[in-house]
Amino acid sequence: MSIQNKLAQYREWKSGVKHCTFNPEGPGVVRIHLIPPKFRWFGNAPYIVILNGYYLLPLGYSWAVMLSFFMSEVNRFDGCPIGDKDADSIVENTLKHTRRVYPSTSCETLREDLETMLGVLFAVAKGEDPNAEIERLSIRAYARNMTAPHRVDLMVSAMTDAHGTWQCNQKCLFCYAAGQSYAKTRELTTREWKEAIDRLRDAGVPMLTFTGGEPTLRADLAELIGYSKWFVTRLNTNGVALTPTLVEELKQASLDSVQITLYAADETIHNELVGGNHFADTLKGIQNAVRAGLDVSVNTPLCKKNADYLATLKLLNGLGVRFVTVSGLICTGMAGVNHAQYDLCEDELVAILRNAKRFCGEHGMEIDFTSPGLVAKEKLEELSLNVPSCGAALSNMAIAPDGTVVPCQSWLTADAGLGNILTDPFEKIWKHKNCVTLRKMSDAEALSCPFRKGQKEVHHGS
Repeated sequence: MSIQNKLAQYREWKSGVKHCTFNPEGPGVVRIHLIPPKFRWFGNAPYIVILNGYYLLPLGYSWAVMLSFFMSEVNRFDGCPIGDKDADSIVENTLKHTRRVYPSTSCETLREDLETMLGVLFAVAKGEDPNAEIERLSIRAYARNMTAPHRVDLMVSAMTDAHGTWQCNQKCLFCYAAGQSYAKTRELTTREWKEAIDRLRDAGVPMLTFTGGEPTLRADLAELIGYSKWFVTRLNTNGVALTPTLVEELKQASLDSVQITLYAADETIHNELVGGNHFADTLKGIQNAVRAGLDVSVNTPLCKKNADYLATLKLLNGLGVRFVTVSGLICTGMAGVNHAQYDLCEDELVAILRNAKRFCGEHGMEIDFTSPGLVAKEKLEELSLNVPSCGAALSNMAIAPDGTVVPCQSWLTADAGLGNILTDPFEKIWKHKNCVTLRKMSDAEALSCPFRKGQKEVHHGS
């Protein structure tokens, strides 16, 4: 690469992550984040394109240059509809700027490259098969080129306050956050959370998940989500407080998706597992979110009590839910001392997943399993399910209610703190020795949850 191109690459790295959104009101919203690799004078790592906060694609330098120009041209129309003449202008200006970097390349070739690239990006963003071969990317192998995770979970609501007062509208039997050090603390104010959000944008984090505790207990939730429109935004909630008024506020705030936890189709089992009589409220919350046109997924943590997952899927299918996730138990917090008697073994999980995968395929639903290490890679691949792996301090991190940064949302022990988002430079947090150690795990090691492993060793030894 020439010295001129290297200097241009340096300027791109200094300018940070670029973002643009198509069809923000939906349906068919497409959010693009272009993330430059950590700058090095020697070597030439690919850029990363993140589509809708979900799909990660590597992009070579020349296409990244073209996409950067294209996104800048699109953003000139921020908040305004783009007509045919405007679209032609965007394309022509993109080609003009790109040709200044590559003067020996013809306009025809550049136009073909632009059409091909945009065709691939929009197809992938919409979940369609692109008309091109895409290079596979190991995010762990790419880690040395990253300066921030791709997602940060904001725990805007604490489980208990600094005085130990319970602050959630449920008391789930297997709540992993309850009792952990960074789940019982004071909460940041609205102004402080906005400052934290600004710092995450400056660090180049493209996606935020609002979680807790129970985030819908914050009166400023919609305000914080609306403040985060530059990001892909998600909400994790028990659904109890998702009234028609709140879901409309969330939609107006441009929330991209909401994940609601439902334990079972059986009211008695669900209420037993959540420690309250909120089954009907959660169902209404799911219905309200679906009717409002939000992108809804429903998560079910599986255990021996709710192993009849097919009944839950049938209920959700009738409610119009099209995407579901299932997980095992996170053995900490309230589940730390009693999870063993409720845990499902691998064979039991596989049987449930096999039936669930078949049902989802027959009813136009999608399903993901999200617990690393509980089911062997080969068995998940046999079921055509994604193989989850640990992304702590790599693809994701979390911020506790008081601003303390931790490796992931489940890792809230007293020794988990990596720094505070309001007082420590993000670069220092990212380079914390515990983060570096987690990122040095091999792909094989990451197939198991290091936190779950450590917690099991602690409880077995106590």
